[in-house]
This record gives sequence, C-alpha cells and structure tokens, in this order.
Amino acid sequence: MNARVCRSGCLPGFEGSERSEAGYAFPFCWLTWAELRTLWKRYVPWYRPCADPGGNSDHTCTTPVPGPSRAGVSSGTGDRAVPAGQGVCAVDRRRFLGLATATGMAGALGATATGCGTDSGSAATLKLVAADYGDPGGDNSSRVYWNDLVHRFHRKHPDIGVDVSVYSWNDVDKKVADLVKSGHAPDMAQIGTYAGYAAANKLYSASDLLSIPVQADFVQSLAEAGEVQHIQYGMPFVSSTRLLFYNKKLFSKAGLDPDKPPESWDQLEHAASRLKDADVRIPYGLPLGPEEAQAEAMIWMLSGGGSYTDKVGSYTINATENIETFEWLRDHLVAKKLTNDNPGGTDRQDLFDAFSRGEVGMLNGHPTLMRQAERGHVKYGTSVVPGKHGPSPNTLGVADWMMAFKNGGKRRQIGLFLDFVYGERNHYALADRYDILPVTISASSRMRHSSEHKKLWRFLDELSSADFYPVGKVSWADVSATIKKRIGTAVEKDGDPTAVLGDLQRKGDAKETSEGGT
Repeated sequence: MNARVCRSGCLPGFEGSERSEAGYAFPFCWLTWAELRTLWKRYVPWYRPCADPGGNSDHTCTTPVPGPSRAGVSSGTGDRAVPAGQGVCAVDRRRFLGLATATGMAGALGATATGCGTDSGSAATLKLVAADYGDPGGDNSSRVYWNDLVHRFHRKHPDIGVDVSVYSWNDVDKKVADLVKSGHAPDMAQIGTYAGYAAANKLYSASDLLSIPVQADFVQSLAEAGEVQHIQYGMPFVSSTRLLFYNKKLFSKAGLDPDKPPESWDQLEHAASRLKDADVRIPYGLPLGPEEAQAEAMIWMLSGGGSYTDKVGSYTINATENIETFEWLRDHLVAKKLTNDNPGGTDRQDLFDAFSRGEVGMLNGHPTLMRQAERGHVKYGTSVVPGKHGPSPNTLGVADWMMAFKNGGKRRQIGLFLDFVYGERNHYALADRYDILPVTISASSRMRHSSEHKKLWRFLDELSSADFYPVGKVSWADVSATIKKRIGTAVEKDGDPTAVLGDLQRKGDAKETSEGGT
C-alpha cells in the first residue's frame, strides 16, 4: 500500500495531531506508508505507552495503522482504537518529529500547523503573565519586548489580541498561583516552575500547541527538563549557565595573574586569601540567602561531584559528596573570613551590586551580570567554575518556563502565538536584548555566529553539559523553598552540614512520598 495517510483520523500515539488554519487534522498527510514505515522503524526504540499525569486522554483515535506489532500497536493495517490515556508520550513524539525535521519533512508538516483540539473559534484575547528580565538600574523592562512582539503578532493575526502583564521575579510566581487558585488562570504564564500545574492536569502539553518545526527546534536537554512523567509541559523560555566572574583589577592589586583565574578549590582559596590581604572587601561572594540559595548550593554540589538528585531522579541532598562540599566551604572560606559576612543572609543581587561597584573579587554569575558590571566600568573575566581538583565538569543550567493553561479553551490561538514567540527572529531578539541564552537550536546557532555576542559563547559552551534543577518533580518547588531557608546555616561557624543536609533530605523524601513520587 502506498496511499497517502487519510485526513480523517490520527495515528496511535499522535492523538495531539496537527491542525491547519482551515481546520483539517494533518497527521503526516504528505507521507506515503513506505515513507512513514521508514521513520517508524527508526522511531520504534522510543515507543512506549503512557498516560498523562491526570490519567486522562482527550479522545480515542481510530485510524489505519501500519507497521509491526509493538506496545499495543497492531501489525499490518486496519482500524484500531487506542485506549484512552495511552499512546506515545509527548517527548517521544518530539523525538520522532526531530527525525522528521532531519529528513526535511517538518517544513511541509508544520508550515501552517498548530496543535489541534477543541477551541473557541477564531477571535480571542489571550492573557499572558510574564516575568521581567530588566536589570536593576536599567531601562530595559520586558514590557518593551512584549509590546513590540504583540504589536507585530496582531498585524499578522488581527483576530487575536494578547494582553501581557509583567511582574518582577519576586512576585510573578505567586501572582500566577493566586490566579489559578481563584479560578482565573491566565491562558499562558512565563514563570519559574510548571510541574505542579502539569500534575494537576491544568496544562496543555507542548505537542498540543506547537507546530512541528518549533517543537523540534528546542535544545533537547532543555525540552527534556520540561517533562513530567515523560511528557513535555514546560516549554523552555530562556536559559542561562553559571561561570566564575572575577575582577581583573583586584587580581592585579593582590599580585595575582589577571589572566589565570583559579581552576580548583585550593586555587580559589589561595586567590581569596591574597585578595583579603590586599584589603578587598569581599574576596569571594557566597550568596546563600533566600533569593537564590538553591543555585549557589547546586553550583558547589556539582563542583564537588554531587547534586540534588541521582540519575534516576531520587533526592541525594545528603550524599557524602555534598556534605564534604559544605564542610569545605565552612572551614576553608567562611571560617577564614574569605567571603561576605553571613552568607545565609546575603542575596545574589546584593553581591552582583557589590561586584559592579568593584568590591568583590570573585563570585559565580550568569550572563546578565556582564551588562551590570560593564555599567559599573568593572574590568572582569570569566572562567569555568573551579572544581574540587580542577575545573568543574558540570555547571548549573537554569531555564525559565512558558506554559499554557487549558481552562480558556483557546488552544489554536495559543499555538499560533507561541509559534510566533519561538520563531528565530523573535526568540533571538529576546536573548539579544537581555544577554541570556536562547533555548532553540536556530537562535543558538545565530548567536554562536555573532561576534557581537562573543562574551556569551563560553556560557553557550557550558549549556551542553549543564545540569538543571529537578523542576519536573512536583515536590521540587517546596524542597527548593526549604533549601533557600536552611542551606546557609550549614556553613555558619558552628554549622553542621551533615545535620542540615540530612534534614533537607528527609523533608524532600517526605514531600516526594506525599506527591506520589512525581
């Protein structure tokens, strides 16, 4: 049989099939059975049945099914119903779509496609709540970016309005949580966590919304970080990695080579000691205060060979490697007064501000610190984060997330808008404006070839090996909040890393159990 796939149904596991603006479902409509079978054979190792976190499925599909018998898919062809809640996980669909992209088929499949499903018609106004990426003291609020993007989108889709509300990072997560609790969830939210909403079955999956080329364009490690139970609900919005920033002028003042930053913990301690002898106010900035303690803690855990979780996702907060890391911090930096006073009460932005005033010798930072330091006329360098015995093999990667709520019934319009948001031009403009890392392959490639962004290349280099917070775990939001409150006490004068990390481990395990292990 070499007929084209019919337009009346969808393939098992591809229930979230694509819909053109005319309203037809296009599940690989341009592929012959022979072409589809070739892709399917390559795809088989990824295939497994699954259910969404709520155990529900929007519908059951009936369609001719080609190919071998595997995981509930019949061999040969013939009409077959796929049980509700089963099929190919969305992440697997994404990998399959990636193969389609590689073979040049994605353009045909996704040129006008967005996720299908019931929607409320053409005209609609979408509500988006977003975080502000403008830096303190600057005039580059995210409102400027969104106003321009929404204006251009509305010219292309005059029947779709988009109302964007921008909040600071201190307020945006709570704002969305309050809206959801009150029954007035926005259509979209761009915030720091998504897993709880996905587990409560409140979100569309990425494959419900995005056209094939857009979904396949996400950097794979970031797309995988957006999964809950192997389905991608969190769409990465921007990303960053961490490097060691150091003040070259202060290095020279302390008799250190400004072109040779420390590569190991011992070298970092030596450099901090020399900076202290040169009367540098803060030799090493250690922000373990409530703003972002979970980030600094994870950077140090990774540099010592540990992390928050193991490879299967279980919490390992009190692993031996982590305990030894915090004992070293306590004894070799804090006790010797080579850091800021009271690390557990010091926020990241406080130290960024001090670095930009020329008062900090070294600290871990992300790309936005570059612009702030340049405004302060600080001559700085960056390098890979020092590790226990040499450069750290891994560093922290952080992503912020876009998600779409189901309650408004505007799947088609949301899909069109998000396709526009993630287009190369628009996504690159965001990364370019705020000196942050793109989350798509196309925009990352463009940045890599732009000499204007040469200072970001090292951050891009680290992205491929970066480790991310376990944001796909529903328990992580509460565990992270507890870490922010408690982790700083581990490095106090009489701090006990074994006790502190052990308590955090018990709280994490208890939360994990109460959330059903998600």
